[in-house]
Amino acid sequence: MPRIQAATVAEHRSLQRRALLDAAREILASGQTEAPSLSAVAQRAGLARPSVYQYFRSREDLLEAVIADMFPRWSGFVAQRMDRAATAAEQVLAYVDANLELVAQGEHAVMRGLAMAAPGAALAESSRVLHEQLRVPLVDALARSGSTQPEHMAELIQAVVRAGSQMIENGVPPDGVRELVKQLLAPYLHAAGGNRPEK
Repeated sequence: MPRIQAATVAEHRSLQRRALLDAAREILASGQTEAPSLSAVAQRAGLARPSVYQYFRSREDLLEAVIADMFPRWSGFVAQRMDRAATAAEQVLAYVDANLELVAQGEHAVMRGLAMAAPGAALAESSRVLHEQLRVPLVDALARSGSTQPEHMAELIQAVVRAGSQMIENGVPPDGVRELVKQLLAPYLHAAGGNRPEK
C-alpha cells in the first residue's frame, strides 16, 4: 500500500489515524473473537507497527477510539434520515430503515466484534449512550404520530429492529427485510394518525 500523502503534517496524521481506525473496524467486522493486535491493525492499514504508537498507546486505547468514532456516526446517520421525513410516522419508519441499512453495511458486525474484544465497561457505557441517543427521537416521533404509549412502543420497535438485524446477518436480503418491516409497522402508524404533516 502506498504511503499516505497529505498537504500538511496535521492532515497526514489525521489520514493515518483514520486508516488505523478503519483497519481495526475491518478486523473487528471479520468475526474474529480476539481483539486485533496493533501489529495486525498496522499491517492492514499499510503502516509500520511502531507508527501505531504515535496514535494509540495500547490495544485497549485503540478499541476505545473505535467505540468513540463509531457510535456518534451511527446515531448521526439515523438522525439525518429521521430529519428528512415529512411526517412523524415517516420518521419512525426512517428510524427503523436507517438502523437496518447500517446493519446491512456491516456496522453491526463491528459492534459485535467490539462486544467480544473491547473492555466491558467502556463498551457497555458507550452502548448505553448510543441507545439512549437513538431512543429519545424515536419516542418523540411515536408520541407525535399518535401513539398512546410511545415509551413501550419504542421498546417493541427496537425488538423489531433486532429481529430484522438478525435476519440480515443470517443472509436474508436486506431490501426484503426492510420492506417486511415497513409492511409490519406502516398499518399501525397509519391507524395511530401518524400521517399528519410536521408543523
